[in-house]
Amino acid sequence: MAKQKFYVVWKGVNPGIYSSWTDCQLQIQGYKGAIYKSFDSQEEAEHAFATPAYQYMNRHRASSSEKTEVQLPENFNLNCLAVDAACSGNPGPMEYRGVYLLTGQEIFHFGPVYGTNNIGEFLAIVHGLALLKQKNLNMPIYSDSRNALSWVKQKKCKTKLERTEKTEALFQLIERAEKWLKENTYTTPLLKWETDVWGEVPADFGRK
Repeated sequence: MAKQKFYVVWKGVNPGIYSSWTDCQLQIQGYKGAIYKSFDSQEEAEHAFATPAYQYMNRHRASSSEKTEVQLPENFNLNCLAVDAACSGNPGPMEYRGVYLLTGQEIFHFGPVYGTNNIGEFLAIVHGLALLKQKNLNMPIYSDSRNALSWVKQKKCKTKLERTEKTEALFQLIERAEKWLKENTYTTPLLKWETDVWGEVPADFGRK
C-alpha cells in the first residue's frame, strides 16, 4: 500500500495543502510558474505552507556547504525584486536576471553577452526599474553591488571597459539604459542587499 503523501501548492489555481496527487495536479496543470512540493506527513506540509515559498525552497534545496542559507530579518517584506549578474572572466560572457522573492520566480533574464559583472549589475537594476514602471508596480529592488547602485543614481555607467567591435552591442545597451534613466522618473526604492548578514542575493547564479 502506497504511503499517504501531502502536497503543498504555494502558487497555483488555489494555493493550499492537498492529500492526493490528482487534486494537486488540478491546481498546477497549465498554471505558469506553479510552485509545489510533496511531503510525507500533514505536519510537514502545514509547516512548509506557513513559510513563504522562496524561503522554504531556498532553505531546503541545498546543504549549507553548497549554498549559504538566506537568513532574512523578521518581517522582511518579500514583495520585492532582487537582481544580480554573473560573468565568466572579467570581462567575459556576462548575464543578469531578476527574481521575485515572494515566489522565487525568475522574472527576467538577459545574456550572455560579452561584458563585465559591474555592467551586468547596472543593467539588471535599470531593467528592473523599467519593467516595474511598465507594469505600474512599485516594490523595492535589491542589489548586492554598491557600484551599480551608485551608477544608477548618477544615471551613468562608469565602466572602464573599452568600447570595441566586440563590446559595441553591450555599449548600445548601456546607452539605452542611461537614456532611460535620464528620461524617466521612478519611486522604486533601490536597496543594498546585505550579503554578509542575509546570505547570497536570491538572484545569484551560484557560480562563486
